[in-house]
Amino acid sequence: MSTASVVAPASPVKAPTAKAPDPTVTDPALVKRAVKAAALGNAMEWFDFGVYSYIAVTLGKVFFPSGNPTAQLLSTFGAFAAAFLVRPLGGMVFGPLGDRVGRQKVLALTMIMMAAGTFAIGLIPSYATIGVGAPILLLVARLVQGFSTGGEYAGASTFIAEYAPDKRRGFLGSWLEFGTLAGYIAGAGLVTIMTALLSADDLTSWGWRIPFLIAGPMGIIGLYLRLRLEETPAFAAEAEKAENNRPKTPLREMVAGQWRALLLCVGLVLVFNVTDYMLLSYMPSYLTGQLHYDETHGLLVVLGVMAVMMIAQPFAGALTDRVGRRPVIATGCAGFLLLSVPALLLIRDGSLLAVALGMGALGLLLVCFTAAMPSALPALFPTKVRYGSLSIGFNVSVSLFGGTTPLVVTALIGATGNMMMPAYYMMAAAVIGGFAVWRMTESAGRPLPGSAPSVAGRHAE
Repeated sequence: MSTASVVAPASPVKAPTAKAPDPTVTDPALVKRAVKAAALGNAMEWFDFGVYSYIAVTLGKVFFPSGNPTAQLLSTFGAFAAAFLVRPLGGMVFGPLGDRVGRQKVLALTMIMMAAGTFAIGLIPSYATIGVGAPILLLVARLVQGFSTGGEYAGASTFIAEYAPDKRRGFLGSWLEFGTLAGYIAGAGLVTIMTALLSADDLTSWGWRIPFLIAGPMGIIGLYLRLRLEETPAFAAEAEKAENNRPKTPLREMVAGQWRALLLCVGLVLVFNVTDYMLLSYMPSYLTGQLHYDETHGLLVVLGVMAVMMIAQPFAGALTDRVGRRPVIATGCAGFLLLSVPALLLIRDGSLLAVALGMGALGLLLVCFTAAMPSALPALFPTKVRYGSLSIGFNVSVSLFGGTTPLVVTALIGATGNMMMPAYYMMAAAVIGGFAVWRMTESAGRPLPGSAPSVAGRHAE
């Protein structure tokens, strides 16, 4: 047969395939600066929380009418909780703004407002001086703090998550909560030193102002560090799309369009913050106010627990990169469900060793959340709505369940006389958190939704 008669079969036409996005190669030095700047803001926020929680009894005497000490403490925690009521408003303002104009600009703004609110508390005259104006001014300052904080944690965790290489996001994100613990230890430690060195009269008349006034210079340092940072690669890519007429994302899309992720976020943040505020904010007052434990020893025990948590924090963060976020968070939920009652019974025993063991057990369980959440929560949302949706979900949950924990538990104990209420409250939170972690998708080692893969640059290790 002639070769001319042979017709080669036609090659099949292949459909064009979308090209995978090129990976982002991170600059190790820039990543370190981003982590430091984000963690410092969180440290300043929790410096204020540490001071406020540890000096709550004194603040009650300064800002509220004399009389029932329990009523004074409830009023102080009421002002503490009020700041959390405006956090969702701050989240709804700063979150979408961060998705529109950039993470770095909004984080600089929240730093200024947090520092100003805390500094202002140190300048407010006492109730004995100006009467009812004192608690009103305290409430205003707390509302400024709460509003600004509405954009802080979600922005800081988003900032670190978008800078971090995929395989190191858990480790780098854990330093955000390292900053939390460092700030809390600094605030609580300062109050402990002042309590030991100053008389009760000096602490009430002028000593309590010192920790709040320190927020001024701390805010200036934090602002300087944040202004030196560049925008995250993920946001820069989204900004480039905006130049091609990408429509702005409406607020309703951040909620209705992300409803499943938002519900998971609320559940995870609930267990994270109920246990966090229970241990770090409420327990110091529980030890002294409810159990009549020696104030100085109680403060030192809690400070020691937080120091142990700080040491464990980066190791636990690295563990989430190896085994995943879900197993680590699930371990924390199971631990609080099973060990909250035994731990509180140890704490109620009253001996120094028993209190240390009970608080230590709760602290190590809390590390399961503090190490995993800064990397797990941003991974719930795509880049274009990450800051906004996370701010809304995080702050709604904190406002309803986390920040109200000291007030609610104090009221429950007062109403029922049951001193085990803190354990039952943590157990209920653990059940909700366990359901959320069961439904969430593992994110360790994977690119953030809507972002290109991110790999570590040279000399990152």
